Amino acid sequence: MNKTQSILFILFLQWLPVLAQDNVEFGILTSFDRNLETYEKDTTAVAIYLHEKGDNYFEVRDGYIWLITKYHAKIKILDKSGISFSNIEIPYYHSDKNTEEISKVRAITHNGTVVTSVNKKEIFDISLNSNWSEKRFTFPNVQKGSILEYTYEVKSPFYFNLTGWEFQKSIPKIYSEYNAKIPGNWIYNRSLIGEIKLDIDEAKLEKSCFSVPGISGSADCEVLRYAMHNVPSFKEAEEFMLSANNYRSRLKFELSEYSSFYGGKEKFTKSWSDVDKEFRADKDIGRQLVKKSFFEKKVPAGLLVNGEPIERAKNIYSFIQNHYTWNKRYGLWKKNKVKTAFDEKKGNAAEINISLINLLNSAGIKANMMLLATRDRGLPKMNHPVMSDFNYIVAKVDIDGTSYLLDASSKTMPFGMLPFHCLNYIGRVMDFKNDSYWFNILPEKRNKKNIRIQLEVNEENKSISGVMNQINSGYFSMLQREEINQSSQEDYLERLENEFIEDGRIGSYKLLTANSTNKKVVERIEFETNQNIIDQYLYINPFVLTFFSENPFLAEDRNYPIDFGYTRSYAITMNLKVPKGYQIKSLPETIKYVLPENDGGLRLETKKNYGDSVSLLFDLTLGISQYPSNQYDNIKTLFAKAIQAQTQTLIVLQKI
Repeated sequence: MNKTQSILFILFLQWLPVLAQDNVEFGILTSFDRNLETYEKDTTAVAIYLHEKGDNYFEVRDGYIWLITKYHAKIKILDKSGISFSNIEIPYYHSDKNTEEISKVRAITHNGTVVTSVNKKEIFDISLNSNWSEKRFTFPNVQKGSILEYTYEVKSPFYFNLTGWEFQKSIPKIYSEYNAKIPGNWIYNRSLIGEIKLDIDEAKLEKSCFSVPGISGSADCEVLRYAMHNVPSFKEAEEFMLSANNYRSRLKFELSEYSSFYGGKEKFTKSWSDVDKEFRADKDIGRQLVKKSFFEKKVPAGLLVNGEPIERAKNIYSFIQNHYTWNKRYGLWKKNKVKTAFDEKKGNAAEINISLINLLNSAGIKANMMLLATRDRGLPKMNHPVMSDFNYIVAKVDIDGTSYLLDASSKTMPFGMLPFHCLNYIGRVMDFKNDSYWFNILPEKRNKKNIRIQLEVNEENKSISGVMNQINSGYFSMLQREEINQSSQEDYLERLENEFIEDGRIGSYKLLTANSTNKKVVERIEFETNQNIIDQYLYINPFVLTFFSENPFLAEDRNYPIDFGYTRSYAITMNLKVPKGYQIKSLPETIKYVLPENDGGLRLETKKNYGDSVSLLFDLTLGISQYPSNQYDNIKTLFAKAIQAQTQTLIVLQKI
């Protein structure tokens, strides 16, 4: 065998488990299944799908057309901690009149040559809510090395429940395949979510594949086959990401249109023009936006007429903020009653912001409702309306050529800023006098944690005293203000003291209200920390406080973006007075690290100043709110260097 043949043979062996997936019989294991002990592509995996296959098709049974789903999976337990995957939950949908039916459930545990089946009596149903239930069971005799195999069928009268396929889950998959056979009477929108590419992507037409007894003619079918091999697990443990729904690799199907075999057509995907009309007439949304006369009678007369438009808008915004207490609910698809909410001075975010829109329009200020999806919801689709994508309402206001997005549910949120959970890039403005349109959500640009420190060595009591000004701006100021307001000063200072290194002790604290604004919080803290003296050397850590105690990015790789929500900057400027009798022995080395395209970076610099003092500058900047996944290694390196700078930086003074 020559070199080329050897390479081809090795590649063939690597692909063999995948190529052999076409006709996997229930209960039959391959040598690959039995011998796999560790998954080389993810050695941390506690369990793995050896094989997974799903089929969707339509079938006439007992005179009715049913959507049929068949599922077959084999999962191998690679570690004892993976035994939890022996608990299986199969959801099914039901309405007042119909229900999906799960049948033909077969489940066995393979332990070498010993096979144990799940008894039918051990399969039970659990009700989740008015529309969803689950069929549950647990595999018996599960241990490390067990292979769990199960199959089932779902018979559904709900054609909209052909929703697609989840390729990526919390554990990796050797092979995952989805097949669908869809008659031309059903039209589905479809999309591939995530960054992982399909290994098999096939579509073909099968003539006259589906017919209904008693109805002349037959429908052609679209036959689809999609597959991926070596699908990595989707890990949600890391910080700084939007909803997993945006990135977890999956196929998504949405029923767009259905043509009945008996005549008639029903559209499920509507145009935005259709949606606009429905919203105008909706009693819980559109009709709640025409309550101007009610609000005009309820508020101080001058509120709606005094001042320039921007001043009136800010006064109305402040009035609504102070009038309402938010009940922590979003309320977009609930029965909203703005009159009742106003009288009771409490309500959900939709009721509060609809009240705000009513008052702004009463004051002659153009305000429209904007629909958005919160960050944990997923990004709304822009190519056609999917109303279930949205779950939140804010106000979009236009004053003198400038647009503002407002959410009055928070009593501390400044005019023109949205809460963090709303920073999901795009929303749909429902302009009922014209057509609705998309509008970008642009966060506050100036978001900075800035710490200024003056340090002085007190050799007599072996301590370092200091004065620190802590300045938080933008979204950092919102977080800081919430923390201050939600606890007593004693508890707040105790938490702050615990963040100090070297057993810091706070001597005095003052919130500098005269220097603070609605987008800036300034605090002054006098403190004392221990100093580290070894022989004739004094070791000083200039980082009295650290921004990060550990790197939030620890995964080997990441196949979805790093999303910070808003641009941010972390800065420390420090000045140390060198005490008499000491000289500077060594200063930390300069650190500079710049992200590609100059989209952020790290700078650490120290220098000796005239008059025997040392100054230090630390600056970590994230210049864009979202970095693509191919920048993950750079972001991880940036934070590693930042933590190293904060934890391993010492100024060494030597006694003369």
